[in-house]
Amino acid sequence: MNPKLKELREKAMNLPLQPGVYIMHNSKKEIIYIGKAKALKNRVSQYFGSQNNHNAKVRRMVENVDYFEYIITDSEFEALVLEASLIKQNKPRYNILLKDDKGYSYIKISKEPFPRITEAKKPDGTGEFIGPYTSSYYVKNAVDQTVKIFKLPTCGKKFPEDFGKGRPCLNFHIKQCCGLCRGKISQKEYNETIKEAVEFLKNGTTISIKELEKEMLEAAENLEFERAAKIRDRITSVKRMSDKQKVVASKVREQDVIALFADGTDGCFQVFRFSNGMLYDRETFLIKDIGDESTAFSEFILQYYAMRDRIPPCLTTDREVEDSENIEHWLSDKAGRKVVIFAPQRGERMQLVTMCKNNAAEVLAQSKNSQGKQYAVLKELGELLGLKKVPVYIESYDISNLAGTENVAGMVVFENGRPLKSAYRKFKIKLFEGQDDYASMNEVLTRRFEEYHKLKNTGEGFGRLPDLILLDGGKGQISAVRPVLKKAGVDVPLFGMVKDDKHKTRAITDGEGEIELKSIRSTYTFVSEIQEEVHRFAIGYHHQRRSNSTFKSSLTDIEGIGTTRAKNLLKHFGSIKNIKEAELEELENAPGMTRNAANAVYTYFHREDENT
Repeated sequence: MNPKLKELREKAMNLPLQPGVYIMHNSKKEIIYIGKAKALKNRVSQYFGSQNNHNAKVRRMVENVDYFEYIITDSEFEALVLEASLIKQNKPRYNILLKDDKGYSYIKISKEPFPRITEAKKPDGTGEFIGPYTSSYYVKNAVDQTVKIFKLPTCGKKFPEDFGKGRPCLNFHIKQCCGLCRGKISQKEYNETIKEAVEFLKNGTTISIKELEKEMLEAAENLEFERAAKIRDRITSVKRMSDKQKVVASKVREQDVIALFADGTDGCFQVFRFSNGMLYDRETFLIKDIGDESTAFSEFILQYYAMRDRIPPCLTTDREVEDSENIEHWLSDKAGRKVVIFAPQRGERMQLVTMCKNNAAEVLAQSKNSQGKQYAVLKELGELLGLKKVPVYIESYDISNLAGTENVAGMVVFENGRPLKSAYRKFKIKLFEGQDDYASMNEVLTRRFEEYHKLKNTGEGFGRLPDLILLDGGKGQISAVRPVLKKAGVDVPLFGMVKDDKHKTRAITDGEGEIELKSIRSTYTFVSEIQEEVHRFAIGYHHQRRSNSTFKSSLTDIEGIGTTRAKNLLKHFGSIKNIKEAELEELENAPGMTRNAANAVYTYFHREDENT
């Protein structure tokens, strides 16, 4: 804990109840955080009160504060403008910081006998360049579409030197390349195609279609039917690409759609930029240790538009924005016209927000080696259970026995929505005999967290705390385990998975109430998968123990036959029945056997026969 906490709180309590900006410094006099406040005293004193009310990021920031400064302003709006300016100048560690890697992009038409159309970061004098464009996303899409429509080569071959060398690539066979490598297309014909492709890039879809239709009719009138057919196919491709674009079109002609997907620790902002109703740019920002989402969202908007010249008349967001009135005022002043922030609840714009957020989830998931859909399910599960963060690392437990014999438990782990089999663990119940699922669950979790305290500095295996524990069972299991967590001093969300009379997952319980799952399809499927997996693992271990017990009661009861020899015999003969029916000579020749051991096995089973 910060030893200066009391001193800092006393200083904060003497601040005025006026709007302003506060600046936190560490012991090296570095600025580590800048914030604004409607009333400085109220806002700043909150930092130095009870640390239990803060998220992990704020607690770390407070731990490093040595002293703070403040600047009084005449209004909240002035505080917001000053805050944005100071953050941009100082880039404090604990504020949301965006890296502006936005540069110009160009479309390049190479200077060679058979030109290529590619993306480029800058003109280098080796061809014709179209641009500059501020959106690399637009350039990539434009080049990809043009190459597909006009069936231009994308391979590494050099023409005309490589004509006829090797077979055409897959793109030719799936009709996405004209097959220039075959050497059957003249330089004049190919350059005409490149000329049309450049016209398409410069003038867009509508003009290109009109020109192509005119060219197709002329070819048909001149009885050039093969050429007319090629142009017809090109028109079809242009229209198909145009239809794909409409999927991300909007009735609102000028807007930016902004969404944040966070997992309780890190976050991803996604911005879809629309002009003339069409998506023309997309930007992604990954933020480590995001802290409070509402604060982060407001900070993001300020920093993002401080870096951008173009501000649309509307920002469509996935949530209500904190201090939106002042932010709208700041954006309007910067744009020189009215700018509004709108959080839709339904309709087309809500669909765009959802798509934007799903893309943010996918990017964050990929950055953590997961899949977007799985990550979205984890977030949905976390929200359903009221968790503070997305349950990325889940442990689940089940007990298995037969009338109290071979009492065992299984633990399975799901990380990023997938089974992490290297972390699975088996437990043999040791403290009592007989059937008591509640006591068994208590013992297993006690042993698990005893291991945690031995290994917690490693952060691996039992040294890692789960984000969520799911028990196979209901209120009784929860009641048996909750005291274990309290005694171990760990704060891990604990829930039970309740089955119906057909042994299918029905609900999740916290020991008091139940949350039905069947109406929430994706979460229901995921929890069912966990419950089935932990049951399979636990019962598999139980069967193994029973098998070993049977095995022990037969072969290992024979003098001279230990566990290793017994396993070798079973592996060699395949079953107890085959061992029993084997001749003495066969037993002697089995791996690891001696004459005396073989004789003991043979005598054991044949004496049984005589007694029978």
